[in-house]
Amino acid sequence: MSALTCAPTSSSSTTHSSAFYRRRSPSSPRRHPRLSCPSGSSTPRLFSLHLLPLRVVDDSKQVETSADQMVDRSESDQLVDALDFGELCNDFECISSPAVESTARQIVRDILELRDDNRALGCFSISVKYKDPLRTFTGREKYKRPLWVTNALENPTVTVQEMGMLSTSELIIKWTLRGKPKNPVVASIGGDLTLLVDSKFILNQISGQVVEHVESWDLSASSIIVQAYFWFSRRLFSTIEAGKDTIDAVKSTATNFSTRKENLDIYPDPSGDPTKFFQRDDGLQRDAYQIALFLAVIYFVVQFLRATL
Repeated sequence: MSALTCAPTSSSSTTHSSAFYRRRSPSSPRRHPRLSCPSGSSTPRLFSLHLLPLRVVDDSKQVETSADQMVDRSESDQLVDALDFGELCNDFECISSPAVESTARQIVRDILELRDDNRALGCFSISVKYKDPLRTFTGREKYKRPLWVTNALENPTVTVQEMGMLSTSELIIKWTLRGKPKNPVVASIGGDLTLLVDSKFILNQISGQVVEHVESWDLSASSIIVQAYFWFSRRLFSTIEAGKDTIDAVKSTATNFSTRKENLDIYPDPSGDPTKFFQRDDGLQRDAYQIALFLAVIYFVVQFLRATL
């Protein structure tokens, strides 16, 4: 009796003309080859299986996907990823904080997007000091105000040329601002504005916040007419902002004075009676003013006598 051989039969759906096809999903059940045996046979017979050809899976798409994810990263993230923040901690102590990296990432993002009203104020300390060739101020609340570029240039663009850490607390960013002056006469005669900016940020190594911000400008790439337009408009902008600073300072002083005036210096009687109050006597301060005035009068009299005699 001859041995019957049961060979695997594959349907037309499993025949492929290409060597590359989609990988089987892990969730789909594994298909076993079907055995074709002669009809009427009830006993199991010996059989041999013909192995299907090995499948070669093309993984290039997976590599392309990861490359696309790298491209999708923002320009600011790529710049910060290339930074060397130095040795944050050694064997004995930590000299800086990971918050420095977070602040650097946010600052360069604000610069690239020219943010003003939605700027991340948390990156700056409350008493941050700012300085450029035309303006100085103290306080992060002033970063909420509109930028000069908003009212001076049309379609401004920013590109960052260099970004680096001079130390664990000093960040420098070199960037270029380009745009067309909104004055049509200046734009038609002088062309576009090209402003090279060097920004230096001193960071608190613990909180990561900016405590000092200094900017320097280079207009050598712009025409003389555009340079004159820049200095005039920027000086006007700085003057207006300084006026706002003065108004805010006066309002703050008036508010503090009215608050102190409302809160009278009333203290409980030290004798121990809680129902008895008295108001502090300012006689000592008044006497000091009178003595100073008297000495000033004597000084002027002596000077007058020396000049006439």
